[in-house]
Amino acid sequence: MPITKLFPRLHVFALAFVLILVLLQTLLRVIFWLQFQPELDPVSTRDLLWSFYLGFKFDLRLAVFAALPILLLGWIKPLHPVHNSAAKKFWLGYAALVLLLLLLVYAVDFGHYAYLQSRINATALRFLENPLISATMVWESYPVIIGSFILLLLVAAGVVLLNKLQQRIEPAPGRYNRWYKKTAVVFITLIATLFIIFGKFSQYPLRWSDAFFSTNAFAGQLASNPVDYFSNTLNFSSETFDINAARKHYPLMAAYLGVEHPDAKTLSFRRDYHFPVTANSKPNVVIVFLESFASYKSSLSGNPLNTTPHLQKLADEGYFFKNFYVTQTGTARSVWTLITGIPDIELNQTSSRNPLIVDQHTVINSFKDYKKYYFLGGSASWANIRGLLAANIPQLEIHEEGSYESPIIDVWGISDLNLFEEANKVFKKLNQPFLAVIQTSGNHRPYTIPQDNHGFKILTQDDLPHKVTDYGFASIEELNSFRFMDHSIGHFIALAEAEKYGNNTLFVFFGDHGIHAETGKHIRKSESQLHIQGLRVPLVMYGKGIIKHPEVFDKVASQVDVLPTIAALTHTDYTDTTLGRDLFDKRFDNQRYAFTIEHGVTRVIGLLSDDYYLQMNYDGSDIKLHSLASDTAQDDVASQHPEITQTMSAYLEAMWSSIMYMRENNKQHTIITAKETNQ
Repeated sequence: MPITKLFPRLHVFALAFVLILVLLQTLLRVIFWLQFQPELDPVSTRDLLWSFYLGFKFDLRLAVFAALPILLLGWIKPLHPVHNSAAKKFWLGYAALVLLLLLLVYAVDFGHYAYLQSRINATALRFLENPLISATMVWESYPVIIGSFILLLLVAAGVVLLNKLQQRIEPAPGRYNRWYKKTAVVFITLIATLFIIFGKFSQYPLRWSDAFFSTNAFAGQLASNPVDYFSNTLNFSSETFDINAARKHYPLMAAYLGVEHPDAKTLSFRRDYHFPVTANSKPNVVIVFLESFASYKSSLSGNPLNTTPHLQKLADEGYFFKNFYVTQTGTARSVWTLITGIPDIELNQTSSRNPLIVDQHTVINSFKDYKKYYFLGGSASWANIRGLLAANIPQLEIHEEGSYESPIIDVWGISDLNLFEEANKVFKKLNQPFLAVIQTSGNHRPYTIPQDNHGFKILTQDDLPHKVTDYGFASIEELNSFRFMDHSIGHFIALAEAEKYGNNTLFVFFGDHGIHAETGKHIRKSESQLHIQGLRVPLVMYGKGIIKHPEVFDKVASQVDVLPTIAALTHTDYTDTTLGRDLFDKRFDNQRYAFTIEHGVTRVIGLLSDDYYLQMNYDGSDIKLHSLASDTAQDDVASQHPEITQTMSAYLEAMWSSIMYMRENNKQHTIITAKETNQ
């Protein structure tokens, strides 16, 4: 039976329109590939096929969006594209308009890529600020007349083809006139449309970052749909850095970061570090993000509930930074800050979701001969983390939900204990050094603890000497979840040390963020009064073959310092271009700060020192200084300490303007590594 008789005529017309749009976009993707493929770094056949597959899904979704008005309005008889002759002309005109707009976007996209080597994004709107100059440049640079003729020819061809298909749609009177048939058609159409728009079998929909699946940069550009990519960047187009402010504060920041060759003209924050070559084998590195791992909840802060005996043991035998701060709450923001060394200052969403700044240099790539891994119990599509990681870390191997033998236990994927076991299975088979990031997620509602938990004992309130609510926990379930994370850490270290790699690995544990809640009787009052309890988390470094003399550090430490410190501990040559500084570099010990930011009606930025917390609005207004030792820490003591206020204000303003500049000027391909510089 012909398809024109099998399905309702409205649906056949809409389907024909969708097919024309998909075929046209596929043709344009082929042209883009042939025109712009890099000769020196060609895309592998496997990545090429996957780019076209992902591109097809992006194109199909856009085509369905374009066909929605037909499906939503065409059931009205005067607007039916087959029943009514006037409606036929209307929908053909609509199709012509859609094709024209689509081709215009692609034309601008091709020109944008030829000019700037990137798909069209919201920053292209800046060319409209001087339309006459931009139009003249386009006229003098591109074949406008021939291009316009081809564009109109394609529009006409698309409309003629749609009209021909429309004429071949045969009437099928009475086939779908009963209510249950109409209901079935509507239901099936709705499900199919939602599935195409969602884009994949996953907890998360198809997103722009899925296009950046490969370490080959062009593969991601090829898979992208310019309309989809441009629309995603519109949310991030309004805010950018102030070049005058960046230059004004550059000398102070260059000195703070230890830039050996400061250059206020180029605003270079580059620092190259080299270490003597040793005969020892390169140590492995395992960085573990601990979900919602606030300091005040752990044994490391003196919590009498004995919540983290395993991590306490690692701290006693390694390095423990007791005044370590993340820049803000939020897991995606924390991942961004670790990877880039730049605090996530994005106002409405997160920096990982911003396509305009996803390309970033990271110290991780200084580990040249290392296999690199990322492990997560759930899906790496959350917050577009996949795009951030895959776009910036070549040859990164991502392990996520669907790639494990362990069972999924809740919305967060497999349990933390199973996650560590899965990682251990990979590590013990390796014959080369590796760097891995493991991100836990179990310490999170619904606080699921698996039945297969290797001897973990679930406690009740009766088993404890104190009420859980007196020491930082909202419920006994939250306490047990926190304890289970610590139990999983102990299990992981036992597995690792039973393998060859265990004694030559630096394990780095820290919380992705804390929780803004009541801290308990054992924590000084300033933490809850100033909302620091959501920022202070434990940082523990452990490694039997690497750390010979355990030590506890009181110095202020920041999340941006983690990767530079790891590189220094492992004697890995590295290039740093952002805010991080080696925590063991004595040059900086007299002036260490931790930058913070709170996102609310306005952004409040802050600077933590050993004794004070200075806060201000991001525009420099409403400056307040707070004493961390005070029981009334909310009091503003700026007038009592004018010199401290002035000094910290200067550094905070310098950091803010530098962060704004860095996030748009830290592209991976523009950075030459320390090792390459030394050659």
